[in-house]
Amino acid sequence: QVQLVESGGGLVQAGGSLRLSCAASGRTFSTYAMGWFRQAPGKEREVVATINWTGGSTYYADSVKCRFTISRVNAMNTVDLQMNSLKPEDTAVYFCAASRFGGLQTRSERYDVWGQGTQVTVSS
Repeated sequence: QVQLVESGGGLVQAGGSLRLSCAASGRTFSTYAMGWFRQAPGKEREVVATINWTGGSTYYADSVKCRFTISRVNAMNTVDLQMNSLKPEDTAVYFCAASRFGGLQTRSERYDVWGQGTQVTVSS
């Protein structure tokens, strides 16, 4: 079973950048699709970006396209989310998730394992 721990959240001004990292334990990490989701206060959890097991396919929500980049290093059991040109509306708790369905997954119900979340706050 994969376990996930996120890091890298914090407070940043609008227009700034943050890099979130997700460290996974477990020998089967490389077979899992991975995703980043976020949940703002009073809102439902939403997908931000996902990546398939090889790293060859990615998906981005329209709201973050051209600003965020998801990447993974299977040899290091890590998946990162580089966030540039941050906006106040990006403020949320960001969650890393793993799906045993290794293809590109965009729906939260397809993810089996979740991290504890990391807070990202963007000030205007």
